Order: sequence, then C-alpha cells, then structure tokens
Amino acid sequence: MKSLAWICWTLGLLLLCTADADSGRKPNFVFMMVDDLGIGDLGCYGNTTLRTPNIDRLALEGVKLTQHIAAAPLCTPSRAAFLTGRYPIRSGMAAHGRMGVFLFSASSGGLPQEEITFAKAVKGQGYSTAVIGKWHLGLNCEDSADHCHHPNSHGFDYFYGTIMTHLRDCQPGHGSVLYFVHGYIPYKAISIGLVSLALLHIKGMITVTRRVVFSFLVLVGVVVSVFGVLVYTFPNLNCFVMRGPEIVEQPYTSENLTQRMTSEAIEFLERNSERPFLLFFSFLQVHTGLFASPLFRGRSQHGLYGDAVMEVDWSVGQIMQTLERLNLKENTLVYMTSDQGPHLEEISIHGEMHGGYSGIYKAGKSTNWEGGIRIPGILCWPGVLPAGKVIDEPTSNMDIFPTVLNLAGVSKPSDRVIDGHDLLPLLQGQVERSEHEFMFHYCNAQLNAVRWHPPNSNAIWKAFFFTPDFYPENSSACFQTHICLCIKPYVTFHDPPLLYDLSKDPTESTPLSPDTEPQFYSVLEVIRAAVSRHAESLKPVPVQVSPLQIVWKPWLQPCCSSLSQLCTCERDHQIEKLRNELQKE
Repeated sequence: MKSLAWICWTLGLLLLCTADADSGRKPNFVFMMVDDLGIGDLGCYGNTTLRTPNIDRLALEGVKLTQHIAAAPLCTPSRAAFLTGRYPIRSGMAAHGRMGVFLFSASSGGLPQEEITFAKAVKGQGYSTAVIGKWHLGLNCEDSADHCHHPNSHGFDYFYGTIMTHLRDCQPGHGSVLYFVHGYIPYKAISIGLVSLALLHIKGMITVTRRVVFSFLVLVGVVVSVFGVLVYTFPNLNCFVMRGPEIVEQPYTSENLTQRMTSEAIEFLERNSERPFLLFFSFLQVHTGLFASPLFRGRSQHGLYGDAVMEVDWSVGQIMQTLERLNLKENTLVYMTSDQGPHLEEISIHGEMHGGYSGIYKAGKSTNWEGGIRIPGILCWPGVLPAGKVIDEPTSNMDIFPTVLNLAGVSKPSDRVIDGHDLLPLLQGQVERSEHEFMFHYCNAQLNAVRWHPPNSNAIWKAFFFTPDFYPENSSACFQTHICLCIKPYVTFHDPPLLYDLSKDPTESTPLSPDTEPQFYSVLEVIRAAVSRHAESLKPVPVQVSPLQIVWKPWLQPCCSSLSQLCTCERDHQIEKLRNELQKE
C-alpha cells in the first residue's frame, strides 16, 4: 500500500510539474497576411458566392474585427507599419513622390536596421522566428550581398519567399506592370515632342535640320530600347525565391508557389513544436498577376481571382490542421488579415477583372476610402479569446506589435513612438472601447484623412483633406493611372475638409455640411488640433522610398548564376518534392 501511495504521489507531482511547465510556456504566434485581399471577398465578412470555409471557421472560433484598419493603403508602407507598430512616415517608409513601393530587387531603400520588428523584439525571449512568402521591404544597401534589409537582418531566423512583390511581369503571358504604370510616360513624352516639333516646323517658327531629326530618333531608340530590355529582363532580375540568404529559384514558377510555401510553413511548425515560435506567413496571392495551382483552377464563380482566394483558404486550413495535429492550437495566437484593400484597377490583358471586392465600402487599394484600408482582422486563440465575438471598434494592423510584446513578456521600446495598442483587453472584453481615439491616414507621406472616435460617443468622424480623382468619374477607381495617386494633378483638395460620420454612413456616400451637421466646425477643430499634436511627434528621418532609393542599381542586383545567363537557376528542394508527390498521384 505504501509503495502504491508513493507511486501515486510521484505521478501526481510529475503531472503537476508538467502542467505548471505548460502554463508557463510563452504563447506561439502565427500571422497570415494575404496580398490585396478585399474585405468583401470572405464569407465571414458577407460574401455568399466565394467559398472560404477555413477562414470562416477561424472567425467562428475567434474574434472578428469589422473596423480593422491598415496603416497605409499600399504594400510596402503597410507591411512596415505591421512589423513595427509605427506609422510608415516614422521609419522613412512613406514616399514623398509618385511611387510608394519598391519595384526592383536592386534598389537600396528598405526597412531601416534601427527599426524594431516584433520578430526582433521577441528574439531575447527564446522565440524561433520565420517569415514565409512576400517581404517587399528591401534587400541590399551598398553591394549585392550585404542583405542589410533582408528578413534575417530584422529578427527572422528563417526566410523562404520573395524579396519583391508578385507582379504580372512574374507571370508569363500576363503583360507588364511597367507598361501600365510607367510605360505611357516615356511614350507620351516622345509623342508630344515629335508632334510639337512637326507643328513648329510647319508653322515656320523653327527649322528642323536632318541632324536634329537624326539625334532625336537616336534618343527615341535609346529610350525605347532601355525600356524594352527592362521589361524583358524584369522576371529574371526581380522574380526569385530565396531560402535564407541564398537564391534557390530565379525566375520562379508561380503556379505551385502557394503549395511550396505552405509546405515550408508546416515544416517550420514541426521543427519548432517544442519551443515558442513566431511565424509570419505572407501570401503572394491574390496580388496580380493572378495564379492558382491546377487543383484550384476553374473551381470558383469568380474566375482566376476566386480560384486564388480558394487556394489561400486551403492553405489557411493546412496551417490550422498542423497546429491541431501538433497540439499547439490552444497555445497559439492566430491572426489573419490583408495588407490593404483590393486592387480594383487590375484588368487582365484579356479584359478579365482581376481585382477583389471591397464589399459595401468605397474604392480600394492606394486610397484611404474605407475600401482601401478596412481589412479583414481575425484573431483566434481557443480558451483565451472568446469564440464568435464581433468587435466594431477602430483597430489597426499596427496593434499586433504591442500585443505580441505584451504576451511575450517584452517591454515596449521607450526610445520611439509606438502607434499601435495592445489588443488583448479589447479582445477579451476587459474594455469596450478601442484605445485609438484618432487614426491618421496617409497617402504616401501626405496626410490624407483623419479618423476620430470621441470618448463617450458612438460617432466615427472621418475628415478628408484631399481625395483621388476617379476615372471614369462615376467609378470608384483610377483606371487612367492603374492605381490612384497622391499628387497633383490626380487629386482634389478640400477646404473645408470632407467630413463623414462612418457610424451612420459607412459607405462614405454623403459628405456632411454645416447645414446637415451642427457639430461640423467643432469636429474639424478637434481634428485639426489632433493633427498638430501628431505632427509634433514626427521626427525627420531618411526617406527610404525616394526616387534615388527605389531606382534600379546594377551593382545591387541579386543573381544566382551570372548576368550573361540572365540569372537563371533552379535548386529548390520543394520543387522536387512537389514533382514526386504529383507522380505518386
């Protein structure tokens, strides 16, 4: 009897110690960000024609945010804000000119090394960290191998993915974004120049010699040739997959990329199941050029875009099944979102609409109308967060940074402004109000709009200082420039600002006036005071997305073979793994 009692006591003690060890283990983090996904594309946000059962299940088992806001309506600045919890203008990741993102892998701009990402912050707590998928925050500074902006330099132990975004240039047969965004500029300038010279010559105002004509034609030839070479070589120079610091495929084959990245994510979870981890899965889909694996092609009612969304949903399901299989679900905070709204102007070379759906909300990507910045926000953590809860308070993708630091037991940096707020009290119902009284909506480095959620009020005031000029006028997009811009002559300034109450007009269809809103001027006065305080908190920093920083620099070009071979290689074991699986089937 004594031996039996001793055995029971020992087993009980071991179980108690194990329980204490488990309860003391730091939580894991899995963040999944889709590219250019519209809030209206998901079933859990009201879509009835596009099946997303795995994402919908995530929302049913967790908390759904219905006023979750991207800190910027473009890829590069939004991702910088997500990783650091800071408005992009604070890190120099907001452009002062026309182009607000990186287009070339051989650019020198990127997320500054002095910025603290949530991955870098939790490293000291024993976390294994990885980013799988799209980075889009720079690569090199001074030479082609310094990797100063690489994920490994920002706290991520492991990287498998693309440094750049996925463009239609990376997808054979889908045309070139360079033509749509920039191509018309040199051709337009050349055409205007030729017509002007001809008219002036005919009018007798100038005499055009053969030498001038010849010189001009040579210049035209050089411009057209350089542009043509840039378009032709773009996939090889910018569309490549890296594993850590090494290029393993250049250019990449997009058709099976989501499957390969899903396999990499699962392998990371399996390798790190016994220690705390942070996984950032950054999908290339559903950015154009669109792609979907053969398993999903033709399955949706919405063409290739719908097929791509369904493949993303499948991938989310694979990640969640892996967490369940490894008994990690109850100790893992899962967050699913998009980097900004859908790219409404994307039309394929065959005339098919390739942009997503922003639901009831106005406009899309690159604008600060709600359709451009109101994004899916789903957080799931069984036993810690309530299931099926819906929160309509203003929240931001910058809130993930302080939430991670709090849960990992890391103090917030005291030497910089952190614009995000810890979400846990709001998610768990400890508080009913968001800490975001004001939100500042930037279009590149220009303050475009401000959102104000007054204390003790349900109102959500939003003031626009300028708005993009839609083309055609009756649309909610900028088809003439392929994306809405932040500069003259593509915007209209408003004085007084346009004012909306989103609590009554979420579609932003009817701007208020002094006649329709008695508080019109008092609301604008409060917003202007908030803008002044916000401006005082900004410090000058080097601009990372300036023309000089984003231009292609040959000496920074990553290349897995040689330029004479157009930097071509294929040495990714995931490709061989997929081939073997297909052969078995």
